[in-house]
Amino acid sequence: MFLTVISRVLLGIAALPFVYYFLVLYSSWRFFHRPILDEGRKSNFTPPASILKPVRGLDPEAYENFASYCRQDYPEYEIVFCVDPGDPAIPLIEKLKRDFPACEIRMISPAASSASNDKVAKLDQLVHQARYEYVVINDSDVRVAPDYMRTVVAPLARAGVGAVTTLYNSAEDKTVVDGIQSIGMISDMYAGILVARELDGVKFALGETIATTRTLLAEFGGYRALENRPADDLLVGRMIAEQGHEVELLPYAVQTVPDYGSMRDLFLKRLRWMVVMRHMRPWGHLGLLLTLGLPWSIAAVAIHPSVAVAAGYLGAYIALRIAMTWMIGIWGLKQASLWKSVPLIPVWDAVAVAIWVGSFLQNSLRWRGEDYLIRDGRLVQASRAAGE
Repeated sequence: MFLTVISRVLLGIAALPFVYYFLVLYSSWRFFHRPILDEGRKSNFTPPASILKPVRGLDPEAYENFASYCRQDYPEYEIVFCVDPGDPAIPLIEKLKRDFPACEIRMISPAASSASNDKVAKLDQLVHQARYEYVVINDSDVRVAPDYMRTVVAPLARAGVGAVTTLYNSAEDKTVVDGIQSIGMISDMYAGILVARELDGVKFALGETIATTRTLLAEFGGYRALENRPADDLLVGRMIAEQGHEVELLPYAVQTVPDYGSMRDLFLKRLRWMVVMRHMRPWGHLGLLLTLGLPWSIAAVAIHPSVAVAAGYLGAYIALRIAMTWMIGIWGLKQASLWKSVPLIPVWDAVAVAIWVGSFLQNSLRWRGEDYLIRDGRLVQASRAAGE
């Protein structure tokens, strides 16, 4: 009798990911059902703006990424790169200036800094040297469409909106690893983001787009206040939200070019991010356990090995995960080609379980060839920490 009660309780717990999956479907429908993108297409709000690009090294197809910003349907803007002397990106930026003479392109060198986060130190310099009040910040591997600037700047005309951020998708999946990354990003990462938006509002930003103003950045101390913090993109959105401003997440995606040479590369990159999240949101990170449908469905079958349980749990898992992928990726983000990666959903979910478990076993993270620890919410070089 006691074992029967325990097994029923465990079967009930194993069904909890399905509740989360239904919440994902509802949150996704609410998010993508809004006609908000028409605002950018019809808006006459096009203030002069600075596109700020911190660069270190060359991403795949870097020139095409950079060139996409020179083709914007936007009346007045500048592109400012911050790059170290001798960086291999410099010849590409010089070529960009020659190929797009009508586009205002500047290149600055970073000031000397002791910041742990090199990207944030560059962004601090970029914000201070930007000519315009409105700034659009994104990572160097991002590629955009000609309507990008109009789309992301327009919501800032609304009272109360302090920042705008966007989703992103892969420019092209060339390998199985790229496909696993895409299916995981759309069906898992975005699922969590959209549920968070529905339940608690948007209190974060994604590095693929942060549109805001220099004044609003200065309200929380700007990038100088984040120079030794991990997840600076997330924190910019959080800080702006904490100042009482709305962060608008648009149902719009920019593109990134995958650079995963192997499954190990993908695993380590996602593991690094999960270790950061464990430190920044420990209870939320722990709660991810109840969103992992694959291991719980397998556990349910192991607890009660019957055709009915297997069909119920594994069938519900497969159906809901496909529905989530369709809702977010195919219907919402118009990625029709995502269908070919649907069979990779269980593969990603298995990898995600390994990454989640691994995040509790990893205390350091490797970034740009350096090992760091996170102490009191700050990045500390492991070599420096060892000497303390």
